[in-house]
Amino acid sequence: MSGSQKKVLLVDDSALMRRVLCDIIESTGEFKVEDKAADGIYALEYLEKKQYDVVVLDINMPRMNGLEFMKELKRRGIKANILVSSTDTVEGAKITLDVLELGAVDFIHKPENQSEYRDKMFISRFISLLETAANASPSALAWRPSARRSSGPAPAIQAPASRPGRRLVALASSTGGPKALQSVIPKLPAKMDAPMLVVQHMPAGFTASLADRLNQLSEVTVTEACEGDRLEKGHVYIAKGGQHLNVQTAGTTVKIHYSDEPPREGVKPCANYMYESLSSAPYDEICCVVMTGMGMDGTRGIGKLRRDKKLYTIAQSQSTCAVYGMPKNIVTNGYADKIADLDDIAKEIMLNVGVRP
Repeated sequence: MSGSQKKVLLVDDSALMRRVLCDIIESTGEFKVEDKAADGIYALEYLEKKQYDVVVLDINMPRMNGLEFMKELKRRGIKANILVSSTDTVEGAKITLDVLELGAVDFIHKPENQSEYRDKMFISRFISLLETAANASPSALAWRPSARRSSGPAPAIQAPASRPGRRLVALASSTGGPKALQSVIPKLPAKMDAPMLVVQHMPAGFTASLADRLNQLSEVTVTEACEGDRLEKGHVYIAKGGQHLNVQTAGTTVKIHYSDEPPREGVKPCANYMYESLSSAPYDEICCVVMTGMGMDGTRGIGKLRRDKKLYTIAQSQSTCAVYGMPKNIVTNGYADKIADLDDIAKEIMLNVGVRP
């Protein structure tokens, strides 16, 4: 049995947390905590000697924290599939995004109280992410330079003039998404002739930092969507973590509306709600984009939306996905009009929506 178990390196400065997480990891029978490290320095020593299927990494540690550890991995050319345990403070969210940009697969939000580690939802979520991290594509997660430019946003792609009619872009992403979005949104021109909705699977407390970071990198305006926001062209609206993003239509005006149903497809926000809410929105064509992520969120919503709207659907290619789940289901169901590599998705979006004069 032990020979078939996947090996885990558990990195956390708290002996109590190492014991608690070790119990959760090994309760599945699928994983074995091969080694434990109290900080990044000890973890590097282990990684220099052997390979692991997953590294579970704390961020706040003495001597070498999680961010410093990730930078050192990159410097030494060590590849590892990493699941980060993170806090939801403002600073914690920013550091988490830094770690994801450096190649971590995903993160689990650390509960504030020890008793919450015994919660069935937390355990289920943790094990699901552990499995996802173990199976993620290392090549898609490899570090690449940020789109950030010291002089301002990255140059946008050239785009054709807009065609007649109103258009909207609606994008869904999950595992690997925060990093992948940096290869798409900063390339969109300020005069993009459509608003854009983004559902990225993240818990509450992290999406505001994601929106702020993307806004700094981009010509388009990027914000965390607020209740009642009116959709404007050249504006990207990131769904808040922990709520379901929908749209409401009054005449030709389309506004953001949040709902508080339970998680769907195991996630909240869920892109299916977003796509389904667009059925009566006053757009002549909707450009749907489904990017890297586990599961099949987006498939059912796009399937229903196809009955009411003209769609152009872009699925991210398998070779550029950290996890080829969500796009795979779009392709398998025959919904994809275009399968595009990550670096080409912005261009494909702009070929569809164009720019304003």
